[in-house]
Amino acid sequence: MGGTVTAVSSNGTYSFSKPNRDSVRLIAGLGVEGDVHAGVTVKHRFRMEKDPSQPNLRQVHLMHEELFDEVREAGFEVAAGQLGENVTTRGIDLLGLPVGARLLLGAQAVVEVTGLRNPCAQIDGFQKGLMKQVVGRGEDGPVRFKAGVMSIVLVGGVVRPGDSVKVELPDGPHRPLEIV
Repeated sequence: MGGTVTAVSSNGTYSFSKPNRDSVRLIAGLGVEGDVHAGVTVKHRFRMEKDPSQPNLRQVHLMHEELFDEVREAGFEVAAGQLGENVTTRGIDLLGLPVGARLLLGAQAVVEVTGLRNPCAQIDGFQKGLMKQVVGRGEDGPVRFKAGVMSIVLVGGVVRPGDSVKVELPDGPHRPLEIV
């Protein structure tokens, strides 16, 4: 099972979107070098207000580029980095991965998937009505969050557009992703 990195993005200040970069450096245990969300403890502002000492399970945000194709069909234009992700991929069913799946990004970097991104109201601030496109219902009725997955960095390294993405599934019974 594999895919491709199509874009990498980071921002040193809090903002909804993140500018695309030629490369980003992932640092084990921290996240994307120079990104505002990098750190051992949580850096998401809302979560910091509740408990700033909780571990940062949101060091790297990955999003599948196929989502952009899907929302385009509904009349929205979204490009890599605009929804705040650090790594945009193609060819990987990120939302179908279990907790603990490992993604080898490029030649060296490894991230471990911790859960789903919780889409926030800022998505509608970015483009009115877009929130309904990234939060939907599955065929059997439950809410389905489609705004990417969160991960922690196990092995650091440089990640660039065009790099391969390889998936390693965890042993044992797989736990479905939940919001982190």
